[in-house]
Amino acid sequence: MKHFKYAISSIMVLSLALVFIGCAQPPAAEQSAAKAAMDAAVAAGAQKYATADFDAAKTILGTSEAQMSEKKYEEAKKGYVNAKAAFEKAAVAAAAGKKAVTDEVNAAVVVLEEGWKNLNASAKDVEKKMNDQKDAWAADSKAFEEGVKAIKGMIATDPTGAKAKVGELKSIIDKWDATFKELASAPEKPVKKGKK
Repeated sequence: MKHFKYAISSIMVLSLALVFIGCAQPPAAEQSAAKAAMDAAVAAGAQKYATADFDAAKTILGTSEAQMSEKKYEEAKKGYVNAKAAFEKAAVAAAAGKKAVTDEVNAAVVVLEEGWKNLNASAKDVEKKMNDQKDAWAADSKAFEEGVKAIKGMIATDPTGAKAKVGELKSIIDKWDATFKELASAPEKPVKKGKK
């Protein structure tokens, strides 16, 4: 009878040890899923268009990685599940952020084109006073036209880059607007009359 009790006790201890070992496995599937979600978020542009959400997800993933190295597998598993959800949220937010920047750039292009049209009208008004600035105006006019084409081409693929380019073109408009106002307010030089 004593041997039977020891055998039962040994089986119980062995069973509990096996259960404990079975629970203490690294959460490899959850880790892989979280990293795949991170890759998808990166592909969606989350670092540019949903920075806060992406950084929060990376923090969760980093915490889970630390827990893995400390062999806290249950906590790490929960962290990986949360990181995956956070990266998925960042990918969705990135799409919305990219659309917002695209809409902003499209509106800015309309404003730029209207501003350039008005600037051309101002240039015609002061054309006679532009003597030494005609070459610079011609060069900036060409750069502006090429810049607008480049922005329109970039909007779909790189709205953030297009937004930066909008700022460059806006500075050209501001520079020439100030120049034309200065020229318009300057008195005209008197025409020299021949000797009598």
